[in-house]
Amino acid sequence: MAGTTQTTGDSNTVPPVSAAPVPGEAFVTTRWSAVAAAGQDDSPRAHVALENLCQTYWYPLYAYVRRTGKSPEDAKDLTQAFFAVLLAHNSIAKVDRERGRFRSFLLAALKNFLVNEWEKSRALKRGGAMHFVPLQFDTAETRYAQPIAPGDTPDRAFDRQWALALLDAVLNRLRQEYSKAGKDHLFAGLKETLSGGRSDIPYRDMASRLGMSEGAVKVAAHRLRHRYRDLLREEIASTLADTGDVEAELRELFAALG
Repeated sequence: MAGTTQTTGDSNTVPPVSAAPVPGEAFVTTRWSAVAAAGQDDSPRAHVALENLCQTYWYPLYAYVRRTGKSPEDAKDLTQAFFAVLLAHNSIAKVDRERGRFRSFLLAALKNFLVNEWEKSRALKRGGAMHFVPLQFDTAETRYAQPIAPGDTPDRAFDRQWALALLDAVLNRLRQEYSKAGKDHLFAGLKETLSGGRSDIPYRDMASRLGMSEGAVKVAAHRLRHRYRDLLREEIASTLADTGDVEAELRELFAALG
């Protein structure tokens, strides 16, 4: 979505680029569908996979709880307790794998938890019977201190922060791929080509900084954008049970950013 920016862990701003269609067969088995399937028998594999997803997408739930009026400390406790209860109760066994979206599932489960489960979870916490997912709360309030859009609601805040968390995960995956290939310098030099219009990209300056020809920089930037698009769609698909919903989820998340 043009003009939309993403706040990443290192304060870089990178918006999503337009995603060209990718055949759905590439995403037949996703993290979320695998979690939902494995969850039917409460397997350790399902718990590990779900915990990994929660570590990626915890902040949108924290933002939702804060937007309901809770203090930072209460929001931390509630978010942490929610994930502990989620893992302990095998809630994923109830997911409709034909239609499930991890985003919708988590928000519905959180709302139910806030109404019904908080006091129970406090008792379990005091008794030491809860397994806590390690979450990076040290950045939570810095991220939360962003301007609030007029008419913002907890649900809208959740969807927007979910989209930002997803884009952050995509950028981190892309950075890791370049790092493993020994191309950290190239990624750092080309990262800005993921934002804005292509006519605004200073290829000549980049070429000078990177010690490459302008033509080589354009080719490298094209490959970076193409890989970013692929990873964006893969990450979205990983949060869906039905990979045919990728386009619809993409539109909804970009609308939330708008």
